[in-house]
Amino acid sequence: MVKSQQSKVNGQKSKVNGQKSKVNGQKSMISQEFKIQCVSYFEANTPRIEKCLAELSEADIWLRPNGASNSVGNLILHLCGNITQYILSSLGGGPDHRTRDAEFATEGGFTKQQLWEKLEATTTEAARIIGEVSEAELLRVRSVQGFQLSGIGIVVHVVEHYSYHTGQIAFWTKQLKNKDLGFYAGLDLNVPNSD
Repeated sequence: MVKSQQSKVNGQKSKVNGQKSKVNGQKSMISQEFKIQCVSYFEANTPRIEKCLAELSEADIWLRPNGASNSVGNLILHLCGNITQYILSSLGGGPDHRTRDAEFATEGGFTKQQLWEKLEATTTEAARIIGEVSEAELLRVRSVQGFQLSGIGIVVHVVEHYSYHTGQIAFWTKQLKNKDLGFYAGLDLNVPNSD
Protein backbone atom coordinates (compact mmCIF):
# COMPACT_ATOMS: atom_id res chain seq x y z
CA MET A 1 0.00 0.00 0.00
CA VAL A 2 1.47 3.37 -1.03
CA LYS A 3 0.74 6.25 1.32
CA SER A 4 1.28 9.93 0.71
CA GLN A 5 2.76 11.69 3.72
CA GLN A 6 3.66 15.31 4.30
CA SER A 7 6.29 16.95 6.44
CA LYS A 8 7.26 20.59 6.80
CA VAL A 9 10.79 21.98 6.80
CA ASN A 10 11.22 25.74 7.18
CA GLY A 11 7.52 26.20 6.47
CA GLN A 12 7.58 24.28 3.17
CA LYS A 13 5.49 21.19 2.52
CA SER A 14 7.04 18.05 1.09
CA LYS A 15 5.33 14.91 -0.12
CA VAL A 16 6.86 11.44 -0.10
CA ASN A 17 5.21 8.43 -1.66
CA GLY A 18 6.84 5.32 -0.27
CA GLN A 19 5.99 1.85 0.84
CA LYS A 20 6.09 0.83 4.47
CA SER A 21 8.38 -2.14 4.65
CA LYS A 22 8.11 -4.97 7.11
CA VAL A 23 10.91 -5.97 9.45
CA ASN A 24 10.30 -9.13 11.48
CA GLY A 25 6.59 -8.80 10.73
CA GLN A 26 6.36 -5.15 11.90
CA LYS A 27 6.06 -2.06 9.78
CA SER A 28 9.22 0.02 9.85
CA MET A 29 8.25 3.58 10.61
CA ILE A 30 11.87 4.68 11.02
CA SER A 31 12.76 4.20 7.36
CA GLN A 32 9.59 5.99 6.29
CA GLU A 33 10.29 8.93 8.62
CA PHE A 34 13.91 9.01 7.40
CA LYS A 35 12.73 9.31 3.79
CA ILE A 36 10.13 11.96 4.63
CA GLN A 37 12.64 14.13 6.49
CA CYS A 38 15.38 13.74 3.86
CA VAL A 39 13.06 14.65 1.00
CA SER A 40 11.75 17.63 3.00
CA TYR A 41 15.21 19.07 3.60
CA PHE A 42 16.28 18.21 0.05
CA GLU A 43 13.27 19.94 -1.50
CA ALA A 44 13.69 23.04 0.70
CA ASN A 45 16.84 23.97 -1.24
CA THR A 46 15.44 23.98 -4.77
CA PRO A 47 13.32 27.15 -4.34
CA ARG A 48 16.31 28.84 -2.73
CA ILE A 49 18.39 28.20 -5.83
CA GLU A 50 15.48 29.35 -8.00
CA LYS A 51 15.37 32.60 -6.01
CA CYS A 52 19.11 33.10 -6.58
CA LEU A 53 18.74 32.50 -10.31
CA ALA A 54 15.97 35.11 -10.45
CA GLU A 55 18.35 37.69 -8.96
CA LEU A 56 21.26 36.94 -11.30
CA SER A 57 21.79 38.01 -14.90
CA GLU A 58 22.83 35.58 -17.62
CA ALA A 59 26.39 36.92 -17.32
CA ASP A 60 26.36 36.61 -13.51
CA ILE A 61 25.65 32.88 -13.77
CA TRP A 62 29.13 32.18 -15.14
CA LEU A 63 31.15 34.63 -13.01
CA ARG A 64 33.70 33.04 -10.70
CA PRO A 65 34.67 34.84 -7.47
CA ASN A 66 38.29 33.84 -8.11
CA GLY A 67 40.32 31.16 -9.86
CA ALA A 68 39.85 28.67 -7.03
CA SER A 69 36.05 29.01 -6.97
CA ASN A 70 33.14 28.00 -9.16
CA SER A 71 30.37 29.92 -10.84
CA VAL A 72 26.69 29.39 -10.05
CA GLY A 73 26.41 27.65 -13.42
CA ASN A 74 29.22 25.25 -12.50
CA LEU A 75 27.64 24.53 -9.13
CA ILE A 76 24.27 23.72 -10.69
CA LEU A 77 25.89 21.40 -13.23
CA HIS A 78 27.85 19.81 -10.37
CA LEU A 79 24.71 19.32 -8.28
CA CYS A 80 22.93 17.70 -11.21
CA GLY A 81 25.91 15.41 -11.81
CA ASN A 82 26.19 14.41 -8.17
CA ILE A 83 22.46 13.83 -7.66
CA THR A 84 22.25 11.84 -10.88
CA GLN A 85 25.23 9.63 -10.01
CA TYR A 86 24.22 8.99 -6.40
CA ILE A 87 20.42 8.90 -6.52
CA LEU A 88 19.20 8.39 -10.09
CA SER A 89 21.96 5.92 -10.98
CA SER A 90 23.03 4.15 -7.80
CA LEU A 91 19.82 4.22 -5.78
CA GLY A 92 17.44 4.32 -8.75
CA GLY A 93 19.24 1.85 -10.99
CA GLY A 94 19.84 4.22 -13.92
CA PRO A 95 23.04 4.44 -15.99
CA ASP A 96 26.08 6.32 -14.66
CA HIS A 97 27.50 8.55 -17.40
CA ARG A 98 28.90 11.28 -15.17
CA THR A 99 31.94 13.29 -16.25
CA ARG A 100 32.62 15.23 -13.06
CA ASP A 101 35.51 17.35 -14.37
CA ALA A 102 33.28 18.81 -17.11
CA GLU A 103 30.91 20.17 -14.44
CA PHE A 104 33.68 22.50 -13.27
CA ALA A 105 35.38 23.17 -16.61
CA THR A 106 32.27 24.50 -18.33
CA GLU A 107 32.32 28.27 -18.81
CA GLY A 108 28.95 28.78 -20.47
CA GLY A 109 26.67 27.17 -23.01
CA PHE A 110 23.62 27.01 -20.72
CA THR A 111 21.12 29.77 -20.05
CA LYS A 112 19.60 30.36 -16.62
CA GLN A 113 16.40 28.74 -17.85
CA GLN A 114 18.25 25.66 -19.13
CA LEU A 115 20.13 25.29 -15.85
CA TRP A 116 16.91 25.68 -13.87
CA GLU A 117 15.08 23.09 -15.98
CA LYS A 118 17.96 20.63 -15.61
CA LEU A 119 18.09 21.12 -11.83
CA GLU A 120 14.32 20.92 -11.40
CA ALA A 121 14.04 17.72 -13.46
CA THR A 122 16.96 16.12 -11.61
CA THR A 123 15.75 17.01 -8.12
CA THR A 124 12.14 16.02 -8.86
CA GLU A 125 13.23 12.57 -10.02
CA ALA A 126 15.62 12.20 -7.08
CA ALA A 127 12.87 13.05 -4.57
CA ARG A 128 10.61 10.46 -6.19
CA ILE A 129 13.31 7.78 -5.99
CA ILE A 130 14.11 8.57 -2.34
CA GLY A 131 10.43 8.43 -1.47
CA GLU A 132 9.92 5.06 -3.14
CA VAL A 133 13.17 3.28 -2.24
CA SER A 134 12.69 0.08 -0.25
CA GLU A 135 14.18 -0.49 3.18
CA ALA A 136 16.31 -3.27 1.71
CA GLU A 137 17.84 -0.79 -0.76
CA LEU A 138 18.40 1.74 2.02
CA LEU A 139 20.48 -0.86 3.84
CA ARG A 140 22.28 -2.38 0.85
CA VAL A 141 25.93 -1.28 0.51
CA ARG A 142 27.26 -0.49 -2.97
CA SER A 143 30.13 1.40 -4.59
CA VAL A 144 29.40 5.00 -5.61
CA GLN A 145 32.16 7.26 -6.92
CA GLY A 146 34.67 4.92 -5.30
CA PHE A 147 33.00 5.02 -1.87
CA GLN A 148 31.25 2.09 -0.19
CA LEU A 149 27.87 3.45 0.91
CA SER A 150 24.55 2.09 2.04
CA GLY A 151 21.41 3.57 0.54
CA ILE A 152 21.06 5.60 3.74
CA GLY A 153 24.61 6.88 3.29
CA ILE A 154 23.80 7.87 -0.30
CA VAL A 155 20.70 9.82 0.72
CA VAL A 156 22.46 11.57 3.62
CA HIS A 157 25.36 12.51 1.34
CA VAL A 158 23.09 13.96 -1.35
CA VAL A 159 20.97 15.97 1.10
CA GLU A 160 24.09 17.36 2.81
CA HIS A 161 25.88 18.01 -0.49
CA TYR A 162 22.86 19.80 -1.97
CA SER A 163 22.55 22.01 1.13
CA TYR A 164 26.27 22.80 1.12
CA HIS A 165 26.30 24.00 -2.47
CA THR A 166 22.96 25.80 -2.10
CA GLY A 167 24.69 27.84 0.61
CA GLN A 168 27.55 28.62 -1.76
CA ILE A 169 25.11 29.74 -4.47
CA ALA A 170 23.26 31.93 -1.95
CA PHE A 171 26.50 33.44 -0.65
CA TRP A 172 27.77 34.28 -4.14
CA THR A 173 24.38 35.75 -5.08
CA LYS A 174 24.44 37.96 -1.96
CA GLN A 175 27.99 39.04 -2.79
CA LEU A 176 27.01 40.00 -6.33
CA LYS A 177 23.72 41.70 -5.48
CA ASN A 178 24.28 42.96 -1.91
CA LYS A 179 20.80 41.76 -1.06
CA ASP A 180 19.15 39.57 1.57
CA LEU A 181 17.44 36.68 -0.19
CA GLY A 182 14.70 36.35 2.44
CA PHE A 183 14.81 32.56 2.77
CA TYR A 184 13.29 32.81 6.25
CA ALA A 185 11.13 35.90 5.71
CA GLY A 186 8.02 35.80 7.85
CA LEU A 187 9.34 33.13 10.20
CA ASP A 188 10.18 33.83 13.85
CA LEU A 189 13.41 31.90 14.31
CA ASN A 190 13.73 33.03 17.94
CA VAL A 191 10.94 30.76 19.17
CA PRO A 192 12.22 28.53 22.02
CA ASN A 193 11.91 24.75 21.86
CA SER A 194 8.88 23.08 23.38
CA ASP A 195 7.79 19.49 24.03
